[in-house]
Parts: sequence; structure tokens; C-alpha cells
Amino acid sequence: MKNLRSPVSLKAGLVASTVLTTALTTWLALGLHAQHEANQVRQDILVAARQSALNFTSLDYRHYDRDSANVLAGATGDFKKQFAAQTEQLTRLVAVNKSVSEGQILEAGIVRSDEDSARVLVVADSQVTNTAAPQGESRTYRLQLDLVHRDGRWLTSDVEFVG
Repeated sequence: MKNLRSPVSLKAGLVASTVLTTALTTWLALGLHAQHEANQVRQDILVAARQSALNFTSLDYRHYDRDSANVLAGATGDFKKQFAAQTEQLTRLVAVNKSVSEGQILEAGIVRSDEDSARVLVVADSQVTNTAAPQGESRTYRLQLDLVHRDGRWLTSDVEFVG
């Protein structure tokens, strides 16, 4: 006896297979898209944190107005208010001491993040010259930066030096 399937059951099987394959492909594509978006957000956070830390560790008395403006451009909230309030005093201090600090970001990692905020740890080296150290000295900083997402940008809302 032959085991023949009817054309109707073959069509139903093909339709079911097509629907299942389409659903699985769509589910996988959506998952990959969500993963890509999450990776992009992480990269955006790290880029902003690295730039903020670089601006914070790279200051030159010869153009401190520009350098401090760079820090403020990536800042928000209390950090921005505190830094802005100290800018006049810092301008005098770096001028008197002829301070130059050239930062370099060594490493950065996200401690936590969500769609509106992030905490990032940054390790930076800086070559510092001033009247007390005219030959320069190396300094290593470990910074904890808190960032918030505002108007499509990640801005630094707090900076702490950590051990």
C-alpha cells in the first residue's frame, strides 16, 4: 500500500513551514536590531565619557578659556554649575602656575547604564608641567563619571576621583 499525501496536506505543510520560517527570521532580525542598538548606546556613552575625561585632564593656561569651555560643553547639572563657578579662580591659578596638562585616556568601562543615565570609570594619564614641575610629571587619574542623556547627547553630571 502506498502512503500518498494529498495535495491539500502538502500545501498546508508548506504554508505552515513558510509561516514558521518567516516568524523565526523576523524574531531573529528584531533581536539582532535590539542588540545593535544596545551596542550603539554603550559606544555613545563610552565616547562621551572618554571625551569628557580628556577635556577635564587636558588644560593649558595659554588657552584656558577654550579648554574650560570644552569641559562645560559636555557638562550638565551640578557639575556644570560647580565647574563654571570655579572657572574664574581656576583661570588665575593655572595662569600664575603656567599649568599645562595633556591628558590621555587609557581605559574606560561602563559600571551601569540605562536609557537616561550611566556611570563610567575612566583611567587617564596626564603629563603635567607648571612652575613647580617645569620638566613635567606624569599623573594617573581614576575618575568616576556620571552621565545623563539630554537632548540626544550624553553629558557629564558628576566627576569624582576614585582610588
